[in-house]
This record gives sequence, structure tokens and C-alpha cells, in this order.
Amino acid sequence: MTYTGDVRPGGEAQVRELAHLSITKVAVDPEMSNNCYLLRCRESGEQVLVDAAAEPETLLPLVGAAGLSAVVTTHQHWDHHRALAAVVEATGAEVLVGEPDADAVTEQTGVEVTGRLAHGDTVRVGRCSLRVLAVAGHTPGSVALVYDDPADPDGHPHLFTGDSLFPGGVGATFGDEAAFRQLVDEVEHKIFATLPDETWFYPGHGGDSTLGAERAHLPGWRERGW
Repeated sequence: MTYTGDVRPGGEAQVRELAHLSITKVAVDPEMSNNCYLLRCRESGEQVLVDAAAEPETLLPLVGAAGLSAVVTTHQHWDHHRALAAVVEATGAEVLVGEPDADAVTEQTGVEVTGRLAHGDTVRVGRCSLRVLAVAGHTPGSVALVYDDPADPDGHPHLFTGDSLFPGGVGATFGDEAAFRQLVDEVEHKIFATLPDETWFYPGHGGDSTLGAERAHLPGWRERGW
């Protein structure tokens, strides 16, 4: 199957094979349709899950016998960590959360956060590494993860954005004008200003896109206020 990024709850996962990293995308929960991403180092087999959003009965078979070294929760909202306790209990994985959201995730899930992420930190997936971008606004501790593919000579990074950036706009800020200004500023300065148009990004819900497809629309997002 050619990877498109179009997945649906109850449907099959899609797998994108890079030279050193495998990306498996699956959608869970028909109501919220959250995306979860299982990242696997193709050399060592080590795996990291981005958002244990729901349905451990879907996520754990994807993890399989190889196990899981860590779960990164992109932000504190309830729909992104409903399966966290079950996944951690089954795998013993570390729990990584942006520092300002860490206590809220523990309060909501009962799961201890073992790593508090800050801007510029590194998350290892075997011999691959992801850079942490702290992108506040949707929540105070929202994080995105960048994989700079060393095998891509044209500079084709892969970016996991949680609910901070989607095709067509930034994440919801629920009528909070200050939070919207913060989010659109962070997205512009930490994502669009530092990564090339070829960057493929993977959001917390729905289909994927590239920064090049979205860049020209940034002024319009600011003007409309959402």
C-alpha cells in the first residue's frame, strides 16, 4: 500500500518506510478520530509511540513483541492519553510529556511522567533521534517532534505536530485570543521559519500535509483569528 496518511478508526494502519525509521499511523475512536504514530528504528527495532490516544486493543498489537521504549504524549487534552495507562502497564514504557503539561497528564491518567520535555530536547528511537519543539498555545506544554531524515539529500524532515498544526490552520484555542496569538507565533517562528517546504507533517487528527502546502496561508490564519 502506498502511504497517503488517510486512515480511519476501525480501518487498517498505514506504514511509511524511511531508510532508518518506520512510521505506522493508525486512527482510533470513531468519535474523536485521533491519530497515533508508532515509530520504529529499522536497525535496532526500538519503538516509540506518539500519543496513546485510545483503544489499547488496537495499539498493543501494533507494538507487538518488540516492546515499547517510550510514549510521547503531545499535550494534556483527555483525548490524547486515554490508553496511556494500559499501554504503559503492558509495556513498561517511559512516559514523556512537555514540562508544563506533565502534572496534568499524571492527574488525568494516574500515570507517572518519567521525562519532562523542553524545547531542544532529544527523544531517541534506537539509532534515530527526534528533536522536541515546544509549541505553546493549544496547551501550555504542547510539543511537536522533528525527525531530520539523514538519508534524504533534499532535506525532507518529518514532523509530528499533535494538535498544534493541521492542514488548513493551527490548533483550537477555544476563543482565547492571547492563546491564539501565542500559538500562531510559535508555529510560525519554531516550525515554518526553521523547516523547509518539503517537511511532511503528521497531525493529531485527520490527514497529513506539507509545510509548503500551508505556508502561504499563515497570514490568512492570523487575520481570521483561528
